[in-house]
Amino acid sequence: MCGIVGYIGHREAYPIVIKGLKRLEYRGYDSAGVMTYDGDSISVCKTKGKVVDLEAKSEKECNKGSIGMGHTRWATHGVPNDVNSHPHISNSGELVIIHNGIIENYAPLKEELIKRGYSFKSDTDTEVLVNLIEEIQKNENLKLGKAVQVALNQVVGAYAIAVFDKKKPDEIVAARLGSPLAIGVGEGEYFIASDASPFIEYTANAVYLEDGEIAIIKKDKPLKVRKIANDAPVDTYIQELQMNLEQIEKGGYEHFMLKEIYEQPSVIKDTYRGRLLADKGIIQMAGVEDNIEKFLNAKRIIIIACGTSWHAGLVAEYIFEEFARISVEVEYASEFRYRNPIINSDDVVIAISQSGETADTMAAIKLAKEAGAFVFGVCNVVGSSISRETHAGAYTHAGPEIGVASTKAFTTQITVLTMIALRLAKAKGTLSYSDFHRYLLELELIPEKVNDALGTNAIAEEIAGTFKDVSNCLYLGRGYNFPVALEGALKLKEISYIHAEGYPAAEMKHGPIALIDEEMPVIVVAPIQGHYDKIVSNIQEIKSRSGRIIAIVTKGDTEVRKLADYVIEIPETSDALSPLITTIPLQLLSYHIAVLRGCNVDQPRNLAKSVTVE
Repeated sequence: MCGIVGYIGHREAYPIVIKGLKRLEYRGYDSAGVMTYDGDSISVCKTKGKVVDLEAKSEKECNKGSIGMGHTRWATHGVPNDVNSHPHISNSGELVIIHNGIIENYAPLKEELIKRGYSFKSDTDTEVLVNLIEEIQKNENLKLGKAVQVALNQVVGAYAIAVFDKKKPDEIVAARLGSPLAIGVGEGEYFIASDASPFIEYTANAVYLEDGEIAIIKKDKPLKVRKIANDAPVDTYIQELQMNLEQIEKGGYEHFMLKEIYEQPSVIKDTYRGRLLADKGIIQMAGVEDNIEKFLNAKRIIIIACGTSWHAGLVAEYIFEEFARISVEVEYASEFRYRNPIINSDDVVIAISQSGETADTMAAIKLAKEAGAFVFGVCNVVGSSISRETHAGAYTHAGPEIGVASTKAFTTQITVLTMIALRLAKAKGTLSYSDFHRYLLELELIPEKVNDALGTNAIAEEIAGTFKDVSNCLYLGRGYNFPVALEGALKLKEISYIHAEGYPAAEMKHGPIALIDEEMPVIVVAPIQGHYDKIVSNIQEIKSRSGRIIAIVTKGDTEVRKLADYVIEIPETSDALSPLITTIPLQLLSYHIAVLRGCNVDQPRNLAKSVTVE
């Protein structure tokens, strides 16, 4: 959840660390801190609030050393305040640590350290860890790297850490288990970060630590990586970064979320580029082709995901069952891992995650692999943990998604999953050739139609002005667009803090209809394809109870227009592909409501982009 960044080299560390923290702030932003070392003294500055608050406080306080570390926090242990902010310093004042993750057994460790004379200023598990390292280092007369290694073999939990020792002023020790950590490799300098965004303008080369690895990082020296458990050396693999600076800048948009909404036509095209050859009737995806028998012999597909990715999985359930006639179950990863699920060796498990680091999804993957299932990953971030942990997979190629509320991740995930379903349908013969080819042609046209749907921005903004002060909102959809209703409600909750619920439209009569009155806006996803007549009936039921109806309809619609108070028109597409279009005006509506309410669109309260803790 938190973001960590570090630098060791020949440049001034402070501006690199501060800039890196700004780029990592999507991972957590309730407090932040920075440490620098100038060869003589350690300076630490930290504060409750965002990185800009830290910058205002720290600019004059931090020294101009060439070693630095920083942290932007999503609170787990201890409320957001100055004291609980990272970095944390050991009792001697010589060790400094930054940490993303949770140390689950910190309480007994803390009790033991207190007995040994240690005192604690914060409520965090991280301060326990830095003092545990110091105690081991002192008692066993160990160098920093070895002391960190011994300490990590005593803790239970998840972590990505960077540790600095004033007595070893030429190195930083970094390690990871369950939380991501990238090391940028420059000329005689190194960068440490939760992802590569803080250092892309300095180097195109990165090493991604694997779970259970520790790195000794020294300027002007080769990187050394070892296994935490047994100290075995690890051969490092330097990857070339597949992102650029332009991708993580706003590009003239007021918010990252709006930029990412408008990127969807291009990123959907990037997602199917080289994979979809509509004119030749071909879908080719290496991860699927290399394991086609696994898919074809599967009696069941289990989709595991969280949040928006779970909604994409629900859309995929409809698509796989319709096209490929394979039974599909969609599971919350956080529940799947704890309920002793039945997993068979002939199951295919598809794990979906934008970041590729979601802790619950990672744990569910490991459970599925232990049961002998074939696990296929769908994620966005190249080199992420899920991409390495799964047997095979496919990247969405959406590019960096900085806004905490997912937008382009949702549509690119659906695009990838649709292509997989179509490829299996072709192999199984469950779609006629004419239908298969028709869907390929239609999928190829989706970017153009998404671009058309973005033309609803003005009407979405106008409607937002009417409903920005409501307390509750209901979203309804049927069939393929029921998950879109769920996703639309989630977007509104996430960024505007308005309570919203998504329901299958027919289920409205089984409870939610009691909420409908003249104050309740009801957003109905009602394209002409699919269960149109049924949803018109549902709209009539809302209208008869004085509900205020906002309808997402196909261009040229007349029936719903007679009933709805507000209409947003979108281009027509097939029922199965309609979620790629219908979700666009819902994203825009949520965005504009949040802006009008004065909410922080890109960094909504209490949330973080990459959920790397349970």
